[in-house]
Amino acid sequence: MSNKPLYNAKVRQIRDLKDMVSQSAELFGNKAAYQVKQSNGHYKQITFTEFKQDIDALGTALIDLGLKGSFIGVLGENRYEWCVSYLSVVNGTGVVVPLDKELPLTELENLLVRSNTKAILFSGKYAKEIKAISATLSSVKYFINMDLEQDENNMLSYKKLLKRGQDLLSSGHRSFVDAEINPDVMSVLIFTSGTTDLAKGVMLSHKNICSNVVAVSSALEIHSSDSALSILPLHHTYECTAGFLAIAYNGCTLSFNEGLKHISKNLKETSPTLLMMVPLILESIYKKIWDQAGKKNGGKLKLKAALTVSNFLLNTFNIDVRKKLFKTIHDTIGGKVRMIFAGAAALDPEVSKGLRAMGINVLQGYGLTEFSPIVTVNRNEFNKNDSIGLPLPGVRVKIVNPDSDGIGEIVVKGDSVMLGYFENQLATEKVIKDGWLYTGDLGIMDESGFYRITGRKKNVIVTKNGKNIFPEEVETYLNKSEFILESLVSGSVDENSGETLVSAQIVPDFDAIKQKLKVDSIPPEEIKAIISAEVKMINKYMPLYKHVRHFTIREEEFAKTTTKKIKRHTQKTG
Repeated sequence: MSNKPLYNAKVRQIRDLKDMVSQSAELFGNKAAYQVKQSNGHYKQITFTEFKQDIDALGTALIDLGLKGSFIGVLGENRYEWCVSYLSVVNGTGVVVPLDKELPLTELENLLVRSNTKAILFSGKYAKEIKAISATLSSVKYFINMDLEQDENNMLSYKKLLKRGQDLLSSGHRSFVDAEINPDVMSVLIFTSGTTDLAKGVMLSHKNICSNVVAVSSALEIHSSDSALSILPLHHTYECTAGFLAIAYNGCTLSFNEGLKHISKNLKETSPTLLMMVPLILESIYKKIWDQAGKKNGGKLKLKAALTVSNFLLNTFNIDVRKKLFKTIHDTIGGKVRMIFAGAAALDPEVSKGLRAMGINVLQGYGLTEFSPIVTVNRNEFNKNDSIGLPLPGVRVKIVNPDSDGIGEIVVKGDSVMLGYFENQLATEKVIKDGWLYTGDLGIMDESGFYRITGRKKNVIVTKNGKNIFPEEVETYLNKSEFILESLVSGSVDENSGETLVSAQIVPDFDAIKQKLKVDSIPPEEIKAIISAEVKMINKYMPLYKHVRHFTIREEEFAKTTTKKIKRHTQKTG
């Protein structure tokens, strides 16, 4: 390890998110806070000063509507107006309820009722859904469309409301600007993924979120000269805290991805230096790099040779030629990316190791909504490819009830621990004990203090003789196969022996199989034979009790959350 300190002690302190916005406007004033793509394809810059002015104007207008102290929903794709809406609510109006834009209409309506939401700010893309809700939901008083030029029927125009707020501010209204913030009370209500009957409402305060923003900024090297492209959904705490609020805190410039199919185009247009990603996207990028190399004669051998030379020069002579040697690869992600933060699920160590060898620094971390959300993260000088890193400053982490291998439940403590679950004291008491948050994640700490996730407590398969099998571990082995796109592992009891056996649902990579066999179509029995051979080979790398004994072929990919994690408990077993 290097002698460089783990933390940056010079980060500035903030009382609350309102204080953060004011400080950033003062420190970074006329610097671009946002780059917003216009209908003509050009990007418009919005300064930190203008950002604060818009927040103040919208907040003033919301209070003028009588929404002081109310729950207010925000729904839409990643965009500038989403960010303004979020901060206009929490910084003096009421409690913000970030909503998942992919929720079915009935679930969205249920959450609005559960939270007693009085107003919702939404993108024009979801006008049809909101119109349907407005016809039946009398509890929501105001529907504010981010894309309307004028008010229509019972839909208010965001733009008109913003202008109204500006006029009120000009005439001396200071209800929002002078609003006092209590950093210890609920200001954000985030519903976890799952059906609305099961979804828990996580209550977060300014103190929770600000402590996490400052800790993340202390642990990572983020500069005001940096820029980021927001790809992951903003309603999710990982992107909201690390990809939006920490970016604003540090004076960086933020742009917005127009959708997953536009990632490559938007990367080239905006040339970000920082990216927040989930493993599925990173693993897809890495796979495409090798697939592209495989299309050229001797391409994979040349890529391996380039990696060997690059690593030798860096490790032996401290000569870094990675960006020059792998320029084509860097250009595909905008040409300037210096750090990628990976979270929300486990990243294949080979991917982070391989990308770093190409000069793309991938730092994996770990967090959960109930912790606002970041708990641990790897650092530039202190990182391990198979770990989730080291705890953030001010965060305590420990392993409780470890087994003989040192694997136990990860529990965490610090100012970022949620206030509790909304209107659910029983569920709160199950996970918060003596200030410690019991995450439900199983993990282990190594001799250097790095943590590694082994699985979810509720997913563990326990054999008849007491052996623990972590489905996530078996899935990692399966997913390494070039012919397997994704898999889902579970336990099933053998009727004859009573033994718990490992079963898997497997989605083959049909394109990879066709390419390998150089055919346009493959009979189902041949696909099953290929996957069977892969499973037999993979089983050799695991102890006998972890062997996959039964598998089914699935043609469609698994349903996933907005952060691309498989909805494990909603899948039908094969």
